Amino acid sequence: MRWKGRRKSSNIDDRRGGRGKNIAVGGGLGTIVVIVLALIFGGDPGELLNMATQTSSPQTRNVSAEEEELANFVSVVLADTEDVWNIIFQEQGRNYQEPTLVLFSGSDRSACGFAQAATGPFYCPADKQVYIDLSFQQTLSQRLGAEGDFAMAYVVAHEVGHHVQNLLGISRQVQSQRSRLSEAEYNKLSVRLELQADFFAGLWAHYADEMADILESGDIEEALRAANAIGDDRLQKQSQGYVVPDAFTHGTSEQRMRWFRKGYESGDFQQGDTFDAQNL
Repeated sequence: MRWKGRRKSSNIDDRRGGRGKNIAVGGGLGTIVVIVLALIFGGDPGELLNMATQTSSPQTRNVSAEEEELANFVSVVLADTEDVWNIIFQEQGRNYQEPTLVLFSGSDRSACGFAQAATGPFYCPADKQVYIDLSFQQTLSQRLGAEGDFAMAYVVAHEVGHHVQNLLGISRQVQSQRSRLSEAEYNKLSVRLELQADFFAGLWAHYADEMADILESGDIEEALRAANAIGDDRLQKQSQGYVVPDAFTHGTSEQRMRWFRKGYESGDFQQGDTFDAQNL
């Protein structure tokens, strides 16, 4: 992705290395790889995050030059999402409220509960903020086999997609059904929510490239590899050796890749209604 020398977002809350209010959290969640994989890219992490208990002292550490460059990259990606979604919302006669992206180290506090590196990136609708521990880039490349900078760009764009859903009231509509539906039926709504965020990530890639010529050869393939790596079917197969479709909450690898590609290739906001789609 072409990003160096371009505008960085001012909506960054950098809490890494003791710069903010980092909270060390117990509970051993960081040792369970299954939780890392299961909670990647969206959903409401509050319930699991609140299982953790707070310990006493804040964490401090030095930030490497490599991580600093990744932070700058993420800031440029966020700026691109701002440019794209401001235009799309204007076309819809709406005002886009730009989210804040919180960079943290190890653990932090969000309005949805405790944020931990073990839970992966997530969006908290209660405070309208995206939370990312940049060490997740290593999870993407080393554990999930999704290398390349555009895999990380897809992560950011997907979480911003959840912010878009929150602003449009879609997330609240889904959440309101939690107590009315069985777990299996609610999971189906969750899948539609996640696939729409994938579509929005693809839509961002389409517009950002059109506006600023950001894409290099292989970028879209990098995003698709990331989408493929975090499909429910693949993660379940890896973690437990078999697949339980009723437990899907994010969609299959094929679905996630297809909806990202649909957003990218169509460039049409109106084609992203996964809740009305007959073929997910």
